[in-house]
Amino acid sequence: QVQLVESGGGLVQAGGSLTLSCAASGRTFSNYVMGWFRQAPGKEREFVARIRRSVGTTYYADSVKGRFTISRDNAKSTVYLQMNSLKPEDTAVYYCAASPTIVPMISWDYWGQGTQVTVSS
Repeated sequence: QVQLVESGGGLVQAGGSLTLSCAASGRTFSNYVMGWFRQAPGKEREFVARIRRSVGTTYYADSVKGRFTISRDNAKSTVYLQMNSLKPEDTAVYYCAASPTIVPMISWDYWGQGTQVTVSS
């Protein structure tokens, strides 16, 4: 089992920045691909970004590319999402997730409880 706890959400004005953190516990953090997903009110959950295990290769949704940066600190068992130039459409509950390999969203093994990000216009 892997337990994931997100933090860092909040209210920010458009154009502002936030950094989300996700602390993992349980199994070896470096064995997992880590990802961020989000779900806006009335919409389906969507992929935001992911980072591979030891190499740290990253991949982003087009909607956040160039504005968001995912990173990981394997020594601290933590993954981060630096969010810059935030837009009102970034408002959502953000979820951290872990998977041994890259799989479709529905197949990710472990999920956090989510943290709310609200961007005001």
